[in-house]
Amino acid sequence: MGKPLKVGIIGCGAIIAQYLTNFRRLDAIELVAVADLDFARAQAVADSYEGVRALSVDGLLAADDVELVLNLTVPAAHGPIALQAIAAGKSVYGEKPLAATTAEARQVLDAAREAGVVVGCAPDTVLGTGIQTARKAIDDGLIGSPISATATMVTPGHERWHPNPDFYYQPGGGPLLDMGPYYVSALVTLLGPVVSVIGAASHTRPERVIGSGPREGEVIPVDIDSHVTGVLVHASGALSTLFMSFDAVSSKSANIEVHGTLGTLAVPDPNHFDGDVELFALGADAWQTLPVSAGYLDSGRGFGIADLAATPAGKEPRAGGKLAYHALEVMESVLASAHSGSAVAIKSTVARPEPVELTALAHEVQEISS
Repeated sequence: MGKPLKVGIIGCGAIIAQYLTNFRRLDAIELVAVADLDFARAQAVADSYEGVRALSVDGLLAADDVELVLNLTVPAAHGPIALQAIAAGKSVYGEKPLAATTAEARQVLDAAREAGVVVGCAPDTVLGTGIQTARKAIDDGLIGSPISATATMVTPGHERWHPNPDFYYQPGGGPLLDMGPYYVSALVTLLGPVVSVIGAASHTRPERVIGSGPREGEVIPVDIDSHVTGVLVHASGALSTLFMSFDAVSSKSANIEVHGTLGTLAVPDPNHFDGDVELFALGADAWQTLPVSAGYLDSGRGFGIADLAATPAGKEPRAGGKLAYHALEVMESVLASAHSGSAVAIKSTVARPEPVELTALAHEVQEISS
């Protein structure tokens, strides 16, 4: 197995709790340091995790024992922090998106290549049993030749529950850029890279009202398209349709459905790591729930870093920078097409990530304290 990968985290917001829980279960990762612009938040994390020290951002980037920086900063800082880490000779794994724009993301990938370090990026949900079992069903021919897929994400708006939802309705937010990384990464994992897209979008309400928390009742502006649809043309010839909305109320559709010549798969929520995969085979009378057959069992945020740690030198991680870049370009291009009315060719491509065999990668937390 070799020595564990020594990780430092920059950004100690709410999402860090999920990573900390899983780091305790993964022998491939050793958390050594944390940093945040609010040093008190970093210190609180360090106090809760044995062997971890709180540092300034500059101090963490300079630390000799940090081999990989986990970038949990706000999306606008993803690119700049990644570039600083790479300049310090460290590999990087970021929360989605890889950067605010494809131009910035390209700088990250180019800098990493020149420095000889590795870039990984969420979402690593694609490595869980839900998406991987569906991928194995496709690879095993259970639906015949894939024809198309639909990806549906519907919510009436994050302002109903989020106490500070402003970002979701400002440039860089919206249903596609917020939730699209999960869906587009899953579609590429299932059906391969995308070669062109066409999109349409609408902006139905100029304002939203915060529904909870200390700002309840406050009106915030909506400066983005809040409902986006798009068609992705995969290199394989399959067509995927995106339906991403902060306007509609609900949907009875599966989060992702993949249609083939011999059957249809209902794929679980790509924002989760597990869930039932169902098959309706040609000539069948009912849906059949498939047994879990692939992916990391009982997985969660951070498993992409453990997978990266096990990836041979010179090989792209499954939750790698190239996949994240391709997904970001696809999403940017759908929005560009929606505004121009014309199809947009995708310039990047990415190899379909290798499948994950059914693997119990983590152990119970109790084993650490016993």
